[in-house]
Amino acid sequence: MGLKSDSTVVATGYDDYGQCEVGDWTDIVQVSAGYTHTVGLQSDGTVVAVGNNLDGQCEVTDWTDITYVAAGVYYTVGLRSDGTVVVAGGSDYGQCDVDTWTMITGAAAGRYHTVGIKADDTMVAVGANYYGQCDVGNWTDINSVTAGYWHTAGAKSDGSAVAVGWNDDGQCEVGNWTGITEVAAGKLHTVGLKSDHTVVAVGDNGDGQCDVGDWADIIQVAAGEKHTVGLRSDGTVVATGDNTYGQCDVDDWTDITQVAAGGQTMPERTGHTVGLKSDGTVLAVGNNDYRQCDVSEWGNITQVAAGCYHTVGLELDNTVITAGYNGYGQLEVGGWIDISQVAAGCFHTVGVQFNGRVVAASLTIELTKWNLGEAPL
Repeated sequence: MGLKSDSTVVATGYDDYGQCEVGDWTDIVQVSAGYTHTVGLQSDGTVVAVGNNLDGQCEVTDWTDITYVAAGVYYTVGLRSDGTVVVAGGSDYGQCDVDTWTMITGAAAGRYHTVGIKADDTMVAVGANYYGQCDVGNWTDINSVTAGYWHTAGAKSDGSAVAVGWNDDGQCEVGNWTGITEVAAGKLHTVGLKSDHTVVAVGDNGDGQCDVGDWADIIQVAAGEKHTVGLRSDGTVVATGDNTYGQCDVDDWTDITQVAAGGQTMPERTGHTVGLKSDGTVLAVGNNDYRQCDVSEWGNITQVAAGCYHTVGLELDNTVITAGYNGYGQLEVGGWIDISQVAAGCFHTVGVQFNGRVVAASLTIELTKWNLGEAPL
């Protein structure tokens, strides 16, 4: 998409929703492209939009006095001249409402929910709870937690596992697991690392993402949308499941100390895998449409996380670096400091600080900045 000097607009590329139908636009002073819609700000402060409107993201015809527009995945945002903000489209689920959390020692991020482990090994959760994925208030003795699209799983100190949320594919059927030290969740599957360094998995296995029965010497696991990754004790990596974009092509990786997996299947299938090396550099394979795999220049990284279309790295100085899609503001981590752990949801990023507080980045946080100055952290 391009804004011309005569204030008209040109666009090319994927047009299944009509998001490139901008040939009749005039008097445009700024443009923004969402996932499947396009927005234009006119010189008189009104706004035009074309493309996918399933979430109402193109319902901007009554907007006035707009000075800036931004198009998110399913959102459109307009900044008014008086400093207020209007939003059209997909609603916020509250997954970034973590500013009141304290004494947090670990966190995980799902598609639209965030979970945290407290210092007393109990749990807190915020965000979408349509399937009960946030119903973790009675969990105790949790030492590892993971969040899938619509479910949450935890490993307990006694080696057992618990899970809540969407269970149509059996991804919450972990009640008979024993000896579990870590859990990881994909969209519709759950993976457990056992104390003997073998792996178990339940849930959707349509792409072979649960075919981990012969894995051995595994010290860490990660689950993407439709693939599963395991880190061996010798620093090599194994992967199984969907490999449409080469996200399982990790056979030649060595000296890896941590792995992460991301991706989603709708509206199109994606996936990527990230590996942290012992020298603090990072590798990534898989879908790179939004440059989420452009991490080759990263250094001094101590932890990595992967969302649907973005990658997050925790730096040695406890700041955070990101790459990939920023339609929801999930890359806006430039001011974060004193971070001890990071997590990436589908469209949001979470950081745990050394003081036990939690910070989050998403479109909602950016809106708070526009309206009120600094976001509540």
